[in-house]
Amino acid sequence: MRSKLPLGLTLLLLSGLPSALVATKAQAQVASSDSTDKTAPSYDMKAQAILDLEGLQKKYASLADAIPADKYNWRPGPGVRSVSELFLHVAAANYGIPTMMTGTAPATGFKRDGFETSTTDKAKIIDQLNQSFSYAIAAVKNMTNADFAKPEKKLGPDANDGDVVYLLVTHNHEHLGQSIAYARVNGITPPWTAAAQKKAAKAATD
Repeated sequence: MRSKLPLGLTLLLLSGLPSALVATKAQAQVASSDSTDKTAPSYDMKAQAILDLEGLQKKYASLADAIPADKYNWRPGPGVRSVSELFLHVAAANYGIPTMMTGTAPATGFKRDGFETSTTDKAKIIDQLNQSFSYAIAAVKNMTNADFAKPEKKLGPDANDGDVVYLLVTHNHEHLGQSIAYARVNGITPPWTAAAQKKAAKAATD
């Protein structure tokens, strides 16, 4: 998969995408060109992206549920996203990134302007997280393998739809880490970590 998304355009289309992604992909491209390995890749990006997004949805929904409603206004400092704004930023990206692919219809009823500050209601935010992941996963499922190589010249001379899916997945991973940090600062252990700790403690006593 060829890829080189201009950083300026990426940031313009969607704030919050890590600039390191572009640099990392450029470095990987150089490394690939120097490689003598001609083995055909066995990595199935479609299947793995769907699996990744489904796992991310479960983690986001469970973490959002574990954070008390009265913490949704908490923010680590002035000018930084609050808990509610962070989760809504993730949802907005899930709605927005797939539409960077030509032919992907926007999510019904989604309006980006003001979305991140549209509510602090815990139940509504969890619902938006789940809806946005369902939308994003469906967009990937509707792609053929050939679609991943479909050019998106508006994003850059070598950009394709595989780049867009890559950004979709990595953006979610970036902000999951941020969400975990928010939770832990407020004394909340991520549910999947708590479950693993409980399982380990039970195994140690058996």
